[in-house]
Amino acid sequence: MRPSRVLLVIPLASWIALGQHAPAPPSSVPTASVTESASTLSVDQIRELIRQVAEKDMENDKKQRDYTYIEREEEHRLDGKGQVKSTEVRTSEVMMLYGDQIERLIAKNDKPLSAKDAAKEDERIQKLTDKRKNETGEQRSKRLKQEEKDREEARKFVAEIADAYNFRLAAMEQLEGREMYVIDAEPRPGFKPHGEGAKFLPKFRFRVWIEKAEGQWVKLDAQAIDTVSVGLFLARVHKGSRIVIEQTRVNDEVWLPRHMEVKVDVRLALVKNFNIAEDVIYRDYKKFRSDTRLVPLGEVQQQP
Repeated sequence: MRPSRVLLVIPLASWIALGQHAPAPPSSVPTASVTESASTLSVDQIRELIRQVAEKDMENDKKQRDYTYIEREEEHRLDGKGQVKSTEVRTSEVMMLYGDQIERLIAKNDKPLSAKDAAKEDERIQKLTDKRKNETGEQRSKRLKQEEKDREEARKFVAEIADAYNFRLAAMEQLEGREMYVIDAEPRPGFKPHGEGAKFLPKFRFRVWIEKAEGQWVKLDAQAIDTVSVGLFLARVHKGSRIVIEQTRVNDEVWLPRHMEVKVDVRLALVKNFNIAEDVIYRDYKKFRSDTRLVPLGEVQQQP
């Protein structure tokens, strides 16, 4: 599972949901004193910074399509007391296939797939390949129009983020040798969403670490402050669900996911409840240039 970009992760209400009291940071977020330089950043400057960060993140999303990578997803099912009932680990290679990002399962519970399972996975990928290769001009046009519509919706959503919150510069911190703005965001009373996705924004608060030099977000800690309903009877994500995402600079050109932690309590179809903790590692980014086949250009060095 790939995290959606920057604050685009917030409306994944079928996934997560940011304590109801206070403009206090999440409990596990380290506190820091506000420096003099931090206190001079005005509210309007912070809001403009958030807009710039969101736009840059959209660019990162485009650039990620030039990369393949490995995703290791460790999922823990929890009981009512928060104890682990079962664990499943899935490792996948994420790649582009005719313009679509797909995942090819390569291991389960840190063991390579059996010959039978590997063959099934290869067959699935081949079917996807054949479907795209054989699509008609009309089908391709329809698909591209839908993709452009999705991108436009994402752009509209990004534009609403800066208006949906009251921001506060909590501190200046050093994170992996880089100077960071540490910004807290609380839902702004009276915010009227325009897009469909933006209606979820008032259900979340977050803290974001933004690198001062480049204006890129490096870490995001978001938490549901209210129950989020998705669809009429589809799902209810409960208050207190949380997501933390960390990014890394790759190939000296783009910021991409490195680590994600998720704790979510969700009820599906108002019947079955799932209490899940996930830990996802992203690694081995490799760059390629092809819409139809993978052409690795060598291992990419990740920088702190």
